Amino acid sequence: MADVVRWEPMRELTSLRTAMDKLFEDSFIRPDAWRAGLPAEMLPVDLIESDDQVVVKATVPGVKPEDVEVTLTGDLLTIKGEFKAENREEHANYVRQERRSGSFCRQIGLPAGVDADNVEAAFEDGVLTLEMPKLANSGIKKIKVTAKN
Repeated sequence: MADVVRWEPMRELTSLRTAMDKLFEDSFIRPDAWRAGLPAEMLPVDLIESDDQVVVKATVPGVKPEDVEVTLTGDLLTIKGEFKAENREEHANYVRQERRSGSFCRQIGLPAGVDADNVEAAFEDGVLTLEMPKLANSGIKKIKVTAKN
């Protein structure tokens, strides 16, 4: 036989209030708290396409250029690397630790065919810039549409 449970509307309102308090706290009091849970492979990337080239800028602060590996397979660009950790003091009491260590991998689909043999990569102030010229035959061809009478 099923147990009968008395309905208490105040209990449901309390749980709703708790959820709203958490929402406001996460949004206004600690707006960057959600970033702490981001996986290391999610690097901020800008992708800029012009008529003759595709430029990718990836922010990889705290990483040395020799710790970054870039590969291009067809129209798929892969950026891999590793954040190195500093020596951690075991006797110190950490109040907050947001710097992390570990590997990352980001794959980006490119909008046009690029010339993989002429890609230029530069690394300056924690920003990796890749300049990739487009292939000559990868441009968009416009086709004129005419009406038949």
